Amino acid sequence: MKTKLALLAAVIGLLSAVPAPAMADEGDVTWTVRTESNSLGATRSSFSYAVNPGGQARDGLVVANRGRTALKLGVYAADGFTTDTGTLDLRGADAKGKGIGAWVHAAQKDITVQPGKTVTVPFTVEIPANATPGDYVGGIITSLTQADESAQVNVDRRLGIKIKLRVGGDLTPALRIEGTHISYDGTANPFGKGTATVDYTIHNVGNAVETAQQGVRITGPFGLFKAETTEIANPPELLPGETWKVSVPIEGVVPALLLDATVTLVPQMTDASGSTSSLDKVSASARGWAWPWTLLALIALVAAVVVAAVVLTRRGRTRRKQREDARVREAVADALRDSKELAAG
Repeated sequence: MKTKLALLAAVIGLLSAVPAPAMADEGDVTWTVRTESNSLGATRSSFSYAVNPGGQARDGLVVANRGRTALKLGVYAADGFTTDTGTLDLRGADAKGKGIGAWVHAAQKDITVQPGKTVTVPFTVEIPANATPGDYVGGIITSLTQADESAQVNVDRRLGIKIKLRVGGDLTPALRIEGTHISYDGTANPFGKGTATVDYTIHNVGNAVETAQQGVRITGPFGLFKAETTEIANPPELLPGETWKVSVPIEGVVPALLLDATVTLVPQMTDASGSTSSLDKVSASARGWAWPWTLLALIALVAAVVVAAVVLTRRGRTRRKQREDARVREAVADALRDSKELAAG
């Protein structure tokens, strides 16, 4: 029995309008996609719209068959999401759309492209009157399903172009730092420094796509023994509602018993013109223990040696005193015995 395997066969198609071929296993089926040249622009790298609730936009996707046989493709729109590796991916054809996947409608669900020909697929972006303002990301996809007899699967090869939509209304960008935690890993050197690791989650709780510059600072009691780093890779552009886990190790941290960690974010948002602006800083703190176990063990060992030496010394003094007392008692007894013998004589 065959199962269905979905593959995003050409990520290039989501990021660039430069024709990107997607080839079948036999190597004899090839197609490319690009944006239509119209009043919205030519040779665009992706589709981008700003539409108010209740409004719409019209555009087109151009599909070219570079192969030698006719090509039948499915066409549909899908919502985007950020993968664990930080790349943009698109939901499958069966996923229920909530944004792009629900509001972008292709004029044709299936197209046939003859060899060496192109087909333009018009599509409409229709925003509901009650749509929530903010950013939405997804894509319009062309899909080719082929049977792989050797692997007993149906392979779904997809090639698409990214769609970024901003629905008009109040834009409220906001990032939140959650679950901040600090841990410490010392060294075998009792006087050495260890590594503190700060873990936290960045949560996009606003309605705009955002990334951020990050910084982490660690201090001991009274602000002493400070260590910090700003050499942390920016998270990917997070869609509204998405989260991103971060783990930052900082070496050369003094085991100062109690450590304070402060995480700082400078959120960054890109506007419709492509320029990036920085927003107000966001910070969060956590506190954790940093025990110098090796040093404490050394101190405990030294203390044990000192205590043992004191105890042994006291015991030695006690034994010597007991021996001296016994010698005195014996001498007194001998003296009394001698005096009695003289008196008796």
